[in-house]
Amino acid sequence: MLLTVDIGNTNIVLGLFAVNRGADGEDAALLHDWRMHTDARMTADEMALTVRGLLGSYSSKITGIAALSTVPALLRELKVMVDQYWPQLPRVIVEPGVRTGVPLHYDNPRELGADRIVNTLAAYTLYGGPAIVVDFGTSTNFDVISERGEFLGGALAPGIEISIDALASRAAQLLKVQLVRPRSVIGKSTVEALQSGLLFGFAGQVDGLVQRIAAELAPGAEASVVVVATGGLAPLLIAESQTITHHAPHLTLRGLRMVFERNIS
Repeated sequence: MLLTVDIGNTNIVLGLFAVNRGADGEDAALLHDWRMHTDARMTADEMALTVRGLLGSYSSKITGIAALSTVPALLRELKVMVDQYWPQLPRVIVEPGVRTGVPLHYDNPRELGADRIVNTLAAYTLYGGPAIVVDFGTSTNFDVISERGEFLGGALAPGIEISIDALASRAAQLLKVQLVRPRSVIGKSTVEALQSGLLFGFAGQVDGLVQRIAAELAPGAEASVVVVATGGLAPLLIAESQTITHHAPHLTLRGLRMVFERNIS
């Protein structure tokens, strides 16, 4: 079984895949997935204790590990954890020098988060191109993929939860609200007004940016651009967006599986 680990700024997501048969095929089933809160102060031992606790009896059945971290401090601890607790297993930690098969058309590729590259590989493999991946996480990432699978760049915007927290902390009379669909766009209370502005406002932001990107990516053929939503907050926006065409909740984990097979033969 392949253990995939995606360490983000807000959450750590684990995935357990059955043994694969093809490099990029979908014949490898995602058996289980888990999500836990990210703590940048976590040590390798603490991470291992939590991961092994979640895996339970599967911990002894792991045959390979593919992982990434967008938190530099935890990238170091991730490597230590793998070396100490699964030293005998083949592993791929996605960082510069790892083969992904994704051409990077970016001024400084070292600035790119590993998750954006892995998402590009998975989205292009699963849906083709041209495409846009909208990753709803700590930030909202718009990753642009050419018809040949090249990473072309994108856009970054503050994430939904960051915006909610910032609004609640900076405005004395505006409380942190549960992000659910209000009765109407015209809020009849402060809570509903906040919910309307956040939910429909972010949906409008997504649609506006996607339309602008698609116009540059495929002039005159904007409808050919695939728009893939992923990330923990994606389900909140999908129903309100007019441009998202696919929902891939485990896109990063599937991309990690693909990178593992490109590097471990």
